[in-house]
Amino acid sequence: MTAKLNSFDTGAALADALATRVAEALSAGIAARGRASLAVSGGSTPKAFFKALSSAGIDWPKVTVTLVDERFVPPDSDRSNHKLVAENLLQNAAGAAVFVPLYHAGETAEEAAADASGATADISHPFDVAILGMGTDGHTASFFPGGSRLAEALDPTTARGVITMEAEGAGEPRLTFTFSALADARLLVLHIEGNGKKDVLEKAETDGPEAEMPIRAVLRRAASPVEIYWAP
Repeated sequence: MTAKLNSFDTGAALADALATRVAEALSAGIAARGRASLAVSGGSTPKAFFKALSSAGIDWPKVTVTLVDERFVPPDSDRSNHKLVAENLLQNAAGAAVFVPLYHAGETAEEAAADASGATADISHPFDVAILGMGTDGHTASFFPGGSRLAEALDPTTARGVITMEAEGAGEPRLTFTFSALADARLLVLHIEGNGKKDVLEKAETDGPEAEMPIRAVLRRAASPVEIYWAP
């Protein structure tokens, strides 16, 4: 499937354009089904986008926000995607949204993943919007090359839900939605910035195994067309 590349001169211009696109998709979901859902990624890249989206004039109480993936750390950790979203997206008008975290306190990441699968099961499927990022190793969500459950995560027959992932480049154990839970989002976005990430994307678009660069699974097999938002 061919992905659509949207290029911007600056990260600020990208953030504003992506916020507008996402707000339109969420509003369309509310108009059609009475509610809308948004799954977002962590890292430093989406901060400006989160801040721009937080002031969008949409019916935020009817929006459910969750995470594409999360580290197995409590929400007050600086490594937490929950904290990042709370401080940058769930502010201003967006503070009225319903937030469903993936981290749940427990002795193991496996327990947290089971709890997260249960907690997110009531979010309408498919997601109205899913925003993915990409690492320089070609990972997306917590689909890491060499990941402990990578084949299971990428298998389209694996059920929707949250599973664990451990990998050398991941740091803490991860909680991640499966490919099947993300690949049919009504609006599926890959948000990347920097020339280095564009080089990684170009490599991912060449022939090669998905296990080497798991973003290839999304680019090749997602049920929804991928809209790429990039700025240098």
